[in-house]
Amino acid sequence: MPPAYQTGDEIQLRSASRGPFSGNPTGGLVDLETNLRRYLDGVATQDGRKPDARYASFDYCFNYFQEFREFGRIGELASAPNIQVSCLQLGFYLASWGMFRGSAKLLQRSVRHFIPLIETIASANPAVWTIDADAYTAANIEALLALAHALRQSLGGMSDILVTKVMLGVYGNVPAFDTYFQRGFGVTKFNAKSLRKIGTYYGENAELLDRYRVPTLDFMTGQSTKRRYTRAKVIDMAFFIAGMT
Repeated sequence: MPPAYQTGDEIQLRSASRGPFSGNPTGGLVDLETNLRRYLDGVATQDGRKPDARYASFDYCFNYFQEFREFGRIGELASAPNIQVSCLQLGFYLASWGMFRGSAKLLQRSVRHFIPLIETIASANPAVWTIDADAYTAANIEALLALAHALRQSLGGMSDILVTKVMLGVYGNVPAFDTYFQRGFGVTKFNAKSLRKIGTYYGENAELLDRYRVPTLDFMTGQSTKRRYTRAKVIDMAFFIAGMT
């Protein structure tokens, strides 16, 4: 049995009965546990998920938006007292995750550019906040694609990479379709076919993937919260590393 992965809450993660290896959607085998540990613990030039490291930017953004959902205050994300912080939270997460670099259009924008996007997030169908990879039914896939369309429209268009990074950071309901994930998972477009493929993969590897639903990190303390990573986030982690290596 591989060694346990320990979080701040001392959550024990054990190998699934089928072993750490699972079918790779691109063919062959992928070592899920190795990839997930590399993401969380770091490897080579990657620091892993430490409170001050880049990967933790997801935790702080996700925590911020999810707290509004948990207290039934989603609409307040776009209210006058909160709109600036909402834009800043989302904007820094996207910047930290590479969306402001090089020739990216966002490089020429301030965070005020995100006001229409936050307004769309605040008024979206509440059901999309609870969809995860274990429930990619036809109806839920349709809801996710409708959400993506609304988010794209709010900024006058977005790439698959940008819209899925927003959906991951706010809702946690889909992986981010960046270059590494697409390469690792063997998909090229964010569409119904890709989401069905993700849902099927989760169903075949649920036991192991669920063991890596670690708690998010708290911004103030750097310690674990009671809020866990979504299933889609864990899949994102595993195949981001697979595509990178």
